[in-house]
Amino acid sequence: MATRRRLLGATLSLPALALPTLARPGLAQTAWPERTVRIIVPYPPGGSTDVLTRLIAERLQHRLGQTMVIENRPGAGGNIGMDAVAKATPDGYTFGAATIGHFAINQFLYQQMSWDIDRDFIPASLTWEFPNVVVVASDHVPAKTLQEFIAWARKQPKGVSFGSPGVGTTPHLSGEIFRERLKLDATHVPFRGAAQTIPAMLSGDVTFAIDNLASYIPVIQEGRMRALAVTSAQRWPTLPEVPTMAEAGMDDFVITSWGAFVAPAGTPRPVVDKLSAALKAIAEDEAVKQRFLQAGAYTLWSTPEEAIARGKRERPMWEAAIRNSGAKAN
Repeated sequence: MATRRRLLGATLSLPALALPTLARPGLAQTAWPERTVRIIVPYPPGGSTDVLTRLIAERLQHRLGQTMVIENRPGAGGNIGMDAVAKATPDGYTFGAATIGHFAINQFLYQQMSWDIDRDFIPASLTWEFPNVVVVASDHVPAKTLQEFIAWARKQPKGVSFGSPGVGTTPHLSGEIFRERLKLDATHVPFRGAAQTIPAMLSGDVTFAIDNLASYIPVIQEGRMRALAVTSAQRWPTLPEVPTMAEAGMDDFVITSWGAFVAPAGTPRPVVDKLSAALKAIAEDEAVKQRFLQAGAYTLWSTPEEAIARGKRERPMWEAAIRNSGAKAN
């Protein structure tokens, strides 16, 4: 809970994406929203998607004049929550906080899916982006640099372990790519989110993680975790002393996570556009940008078409990572 409170003290935000849809006759388009809006987060409380969505919702309440209620529906890599969004009444009062996993990963990971990102949703815009960070617990791993950690990990007689928020997430696949490229004896330990991974690392039960930076900023700043490298192309502004993966000795390891707000297919386009406009204003707010940076993320905004195109563009990379790692989920 301490980690979650610290994260919620910072703030990020931004829009969702929109696909073509027909407006329903009789909708009071300019009056929306006229009552409470539900935002489904398909992950547990305390993780990066939950934290960033709550920060956005706080700003949306002021801009749109209605309460934004967050509903956490975790499970199956976010599939349970996304299924709830897909099946919701498309009246503009239910949205989902989708991630890169829903746009470009889960369709290759799960043998059966109850929803299709291109068929069952209307995006409004991209909302945020952040890198992963290679972290170790300061009390349990002596390494101060990535290369020191690699050398130390190779000497462990029983190997090492890495945590993630679940099979097929970008932290899991980042760890698999890392393990495979270095030929490390490393075992994946899946959790339901960073709120569970962090205590396991601090207790010494898990050796390292290549997890979402937004979830780890507080424990890094407190000194309980040591950041060895970030997976973005440039150093993170609030952690300027932490090198990129390339600077730390690993080329071609640029991986970022991102999110978007989506609505059920059939949601009137004027409603989606109004939400998108509000998200654009939030993303351009300098105060919000700074709060996002402090929390470990950038604000993003895009057109619906740009959001859709990004998801499609990244699918081949993640499909290959899943195939090479052998990752599967039911």
